[in-house]
Amino acid sequence: MSVLVDEDTRVVVQGITGGEGKFHTEQMLEYGTNVVAGAVPGKGGQEVAGVPVYDTVDRAAREEDANAAVVFVPPAFAADACFEALDAPVDLVVAITEGIPTQDMSRVYRKLQETDTHLVGPNCPGVITPGVAKLGILPGNIFSSGNVGLVSRSGTLTYQVVDNLTERGLGQTTAIGIGGDPIIGTDFIDALELFEADPDTHAVVMCGEIGGEDEEDAARYIGANMDTPVVGFIAGRTAPPGKRMGHAGAIVSGSGTGTAQSKIDALENAGTPVGDTPEEVADHVENIL
Repeated sequence: MSVLVDEDTRVVVQGITGGEGKFHTEQMLEYGTNVVAGAVPGKGGQEVAGVPVYDTVDRAAREEDANAAVVFVPPAFAADACFEALDAPVDLVVAITEGIPTQDMSRVYRKLQETDTHLVGPNCPGVITPGVAKLGILPGNIFSSGNVGLVSRSGTLTYQVVDNLTERGLGQTTAIGIGGDPIIGTDFIDALELFEADPDTHAVVMCGEIGGEDEEDAARYIGANMDTPVVGFIAGRTAPPGKRMGHAGAIVSGSGTGTAQSKIDALENAGTPVGDTPEEVADHVENIL
């Protein structure tokens, strides 16, 4: 099995006529993803890579029986694209766009609470169920099918960890890049709940980083609710307090939480081993399985 994405996922690409949207639509199609439509206001009636384009996500979803949307829309318009997708009859929205203003995302987050739709991102690499479908910019060639779930704030770190897992023959059920912005849709706990409920996920890798308290919250959830074993990795151990490190959410405030060490301690106190390197993460997973 898998979570969020499977062989029945039918995808609408928002922003399909733009450079990023077109390129990654072609990559998703090549991987085998069932991209059935694009949605760009004013561009209805066109085709991109053989995919029909509609003026709205709602029309695209209804005409092509789509149940997921991927957002490749510039930051200034991406929040509106998310609102449009959340109003459409789709179950999953994956927002790839980086640089959406936090104030815009706060409005999207409030809207999200009124729906049953899963929003992954923004500022994320997407979601992949290896060998089945990918929604986003993930390099499908490094993933393999198996029994390890993965959730990560960092796209690059996802690739490093997955590469090490795949080299060991430790395939993945689904990998979810939740994104590194201060306000995101799906957080660690949401993803962990999905993996805990999936009988084919026998272990989970959780890749976090400095900033915020999401990893500490996730550690408490793991200790109280998860039977599926979890292995952790925390990036940013040497980052100076107060300095943004790549992601908008990766800032240590100096309050005593949000540091790499506080997150590592929380995970280890919950019985979750934490690897110092992606190689050590794979070692821990190998020992578990």
